Amino acid sequence: MRILVTGATGFVGSHLAAALVARGDEVYCLARRPEQAAFLTSLGALVAPGSLEDTASLEAALPGVDLVYHLAGLTAAGSEREFHEVNEGGTQRLIDAIRATLPTLRRFVHVSSIAAVGPTGFGGRLTEETPCRPLTAYGRSKLAGEMVVRRAPGLPWTVVRPPVVYGPRDREMLRLFRIARWGVAPVFGMGRQELSLVYVTDLVEGIVRAGLEATALGQTYHLAHPEVVSSRDLVSEIGRAVRGGRAPLILPVPASVAAPIVRAIGRAAAAAGRRTVVSEDKLAEFLAPAWGTSVEKAERELGWRPPHDLKRGVAETTAWCRAEGLLA
Repeated sequence: MRILVTGATGFVGSHLAAALVARGDEVYCLARRPEQAAFLTSLGALVAPGSLEDTASLEAALPGVDLVYHLAGLTAAGSEREFHEVNEGGTQRLIDAIRATLPTLRRFVHVSSIAAVGPTGFGGRLTEETPCRPLTAYGRSKLAGEMVVRRAPGLPWTVVRPPVVYGPRDREMLRLFRIARWGVAPVFGMGRQELSLVYVTDLVEGIVRAGLEATALGQTYHLAHPEVVSSRDLVSEIGRAVRGGRAPLILPVPASVAAPIVRAIGRAAAAAGRRTVVSEDKLAEFLAPAWGTSVEKAERELGWRPPHDLKRGVAETTAWCRAEGLLA
């Protein structure tokens, strides 16, 4: 099949494009600049120059495409408006381009986020039917993007919502690996927050299936490992992995301390002209009681069962970081 992947130069998108090439698909990666996709072209993917802001480039990339995996979006921004311009507006422009040039599209897979739903209480599990109450500008923009997809007349869509994603080539959680190697593992609150996670290659398998299974048409899926862990468990496992089995010192960061720290990080990033996911707006997500998700629907309808639990996933991520010289 001929497939277009948006966001292919990002963390999850690069793994997805590589997996599709390995399947034998003809993969086009939407990229602002060809040099951004050099790694993907070395694997056999092709570059479709363009961006979500450029309608003409979207229309040029689409003819002959059978399936679109839409991963492009902002995870950090300077304002809520900026989030919506890309995560909602960019999705609308892509769908408009599809309607103008590609009436025979087989499937449009929209990769959203569990942030579009919002958290749950301790012991709870977010299902695909849970009412959406996002806490942050990012979450609200991802939900708005989902609504654009669902309301598009005649679009053969599937929506997937990952939770925290980790694994090789991830630069966000790498910071935590680097901190933990010094024997200290900070956690927001007391480390009781409940989390669902997904290893990147497992997630990619689920995303691929969402585009191929007939039962997935018009459906939404939560893609996570069924294991739910506490934030304390997460940082402890990372600490042991990077320190040869030695447990790190857990450092609780209460809300009263976390708030000024996060504000300072956000202001420093803004002053330097950088974007960061560590922002005052995201603090509500960091301190929410639980982000545990139910994956029963994906297991039942997609036949998807991710093999990487936390221990295995962290071990393989640590091995990759060491091989790349990122934990020296």
